[in-house]
Amino acid sequence: MTHNTPLSPRPLSHLTETAPPRVLTANSLREHGVSTAAADERCRPGGPWQMLLPGVYLLHPGPPTSEERLRAALLHAGGERSRIPAQQGTANRTDHAGGALPGAPGTPQRHCPPPELPEAMITGLAALTLHGFTGAPSLRAVDRIDVLVPRTKRVRSTGFAHIVRGHSLPDPEEVTGLPVAPVARALADTVAQLTDAGVVRRLLVESVRGGHCEAGAVVGELLRARLLGRPHVREAVDALVAENRALAEGLLYEMVFRHRLPDPCWNVDLRLPGGPVLGGVDAYWPDQAVAVELDTRSPRPHIDQDEQWSQYARKREVLEGLGITVVHLTPAKLRESLGQQAAIVRTALMTAVEREPAEYVTVTPR
Repeated sequence: MTHNTPLSPRPLSHLTETAPPRVLTANSLREHGVSTAAADERCRPGGPWQMLLPGVYLLHPGPPTSEERLRAALLHAGGERSRIPAQQGTANRTDHAGGALPGAPGTPQRHCPPPELPEAMITGLAALTLHGFTGAPSLRAVDRIDVLVPRTKRVRSTGFAHIVRGHSLPDPEEVTGLPVAPVARALADTVAQLTDAGVVRRLLVESVRGGHCEAGAVVGELLRARLLGRPHVREAVDALVAENRALAEGLLYEMVFRHRLPDPCWNVDLRLPGGPVLGGVDAYWPDQAVAVELDTRSPRPHIDQDEQWSQYARKREVLEGLGITVVHLTPAKLRESLGQQAAIVRTALMTAVEREPAEYVTVTPR
């Protein structure tokens, strides 16, 4: 055979006899010897393939799976390239440029640069479903798949793929092998399309109740998306703040009882005898003069964060000036390391005998 002898077409079995998902773009098919005309021919009525979106092919008949729809939406947005299975064994694996793939037997290993961040990621309701939100519909019930892309990317919404443009994209999280927007961003992109106040409230509350993310991160994304001017969103944020506080208090109770700390006085105000209130704390051990305060500052932007922190700092300075040890805890610390936070409080209680006696203060319920 001479160098001018044309190559015979590659069989299509290596494309169709593999595990799903079998979703490829026209460009990927051309790289493996399948022209666009040949692909379109196989998509005729009764054919073995079908076109899910313009230039995106499903290599089997019948309805696509949820994963195949997700991958098709990403491929349409140019955010993911599916790897073509090799025709031969791994010993002869090659990349699209003809070189041996890393990890193939008998090939030298070389350092590969970290992969670039994808130019598209799943967001909206489909992303919340992938993150495990019980209030989000199943993937089969999601008619439209939102895909977040850079603002300048040239791609349009079509079929079930809905393009959401952003000035800046967050780092995606990998869920079931797919790039997915972080919870807070996916929530904001979802809320932007919802008018049902009850649904918005349930999703926002679940984000904190389910431990998916911090309340401040959610509100920050809602502010960035300019959604806080909508009355039903503001009401949902109020519910989010209340839920965040209630969950933090519940974790504090759990910390005390699970780790067998002495019973404190719960939710009390401290004051000097005959004097003004020094401030409220969430838990107080009078015999050891140890107070615990939860940092549940409102994440709502219309309340000044710096001023709130200044109030925390001033109160702590006054209490510690009276010999009271103040342990400052956040909801995130309690969720991530309950035992470690209990150890901090236990240490403060045990070392009380080593400190100078605190000033006498009266304790009253808040």
